[in-house]
Amino acid sequence: MGALDGIKVIDLTRVLGGPFCTQWLGDHGAEVIKVEPPQGDDVRKWGPPFDEEIGAASYFLGVNRNKRGMALDLRQQAGREVLFRLLERADVLIENFKAGSMEKWGIGYDVLKEQFPRLIHASITGFGKEGPMGGLPGYDAVIQAQAGLMSINGQAGGTPTRIGISLVDIATGMAAAFAIAMALHDRHKTGLGQHIDTSLYDSALSILYPHYANYLLSGKIPTIYGNQHPNLAPYDTYPTKTCDIYVAGGNDSQFRKICAVLGVPEAADDPRFKTNSDRIQHQPELRGLLAPLMVEWEGEKLAYELMHAGAPAGPVLNTAQVLAAEQTLARDMLVEIDGFKSVANPIKMSRTPPDSQRRKPPRFGQETRTILAEHGYDADEIEALITQGAALADKT
Repeated sequence: MGALDGIKVIDLTRVLGGPFCTQWLGDHGAEVIKVEPPQGDDVRKWGPPFDEEIGAASYFLGVNRNKRGMALDLRQQAGREVLFRLLERADVLIENFKAGSMEKWGIGYDVLKEQFPRLIHASITGFGKEGPMGGLPGYDAVIQAQAGLMSINGQAGGTPTRIGISLVDIATGMAAAFAIAMALHDRHKTGLGQHIDTSLYDSALSILYPHYANYLLSGKIPTIYGNQHPNLAPYDTYPTKTCDIYVAGGNDSQFRKICAVLGVPEAADDPRFKTNSDRIQHQPELRGLLAPLMVEWEGEKLAYELMHAGAPAGPVLNTAQVLAAEQTLARDMLVEIDGFKSVANPIKMSRTPPDSQRRKPPRFGQETRTILAEHGYDADEIEALITQGAALADKT
């Protein structure tokens, strides 16, 4: 029994941020009903690779487990009436339509709260409703550019670069999941739901750290540091005989341990390197000292020696190496459901652990008929909804 067992979520989200959020909710026990539009979630087609049995690309599979699937056309009055029927027993509605879409269809929060005062309505948008960008669509890479993330990412001295994962979408999904948990706690006290307003732009700005903090204090516009940290040294990748490793000397004590492992303990007392502030001001000299020493080591061995001496370090691994790593397996971070493989939920709880293996991602409209029947529709009503296109069902 997960921590969210008994919580029912109506999930109108598509693409990444919203589905990421609801997958986490489903992993922790919530009943998630994923309601797709007539054309399906866009990312079903974002491939290859594709899973032919489920009828979706890997991009869809990675964020849609532990959900039941149905499809509605909310542009039709009959489709909206089905949604209202679903909400009669729901705790949470989450959607990531363009700001104003729900209001245009007559199902915005002002309408919903009158009929469902306990409902928590979470919205994920690109920019929110306010400001010159309010109501406009938002996409992860574009907002990485607009919110400053690209300006500090890339090779040192190079051009601004997109972060290699959709970090803004993911951060917004995490924020939405946290907000829903807070709203559920508040409802336990007050008996009332509320509207949750999260946007990709706000989330991106909130994780522009420590760069916004550095700028607000110093007035100096951050630049691209590559793998080097703007506030700490040594904090960078270094080549070795076998692989690159990342060394993170977060304080003076750790730097002293790095020097000891590399056989130059006296370097920790060098006036250029004695404190972190000294090392930041003499980074070229610091790298000139450390790099020739590290390149004489096998990377995995050096990282092991540094870690066990108390100085954080690790080899730079690719995806295949990470998924096969002993640490990944020891933490039960790989799961399989009837041949479908995925990465498990990272939140470990002692009494109510997550279950990342309850349900494979759904086929399009897989349980439309079943869910409609559970909510009081008889067989003739279900077929009428499907015939008029207000509801859509799996044809396999």
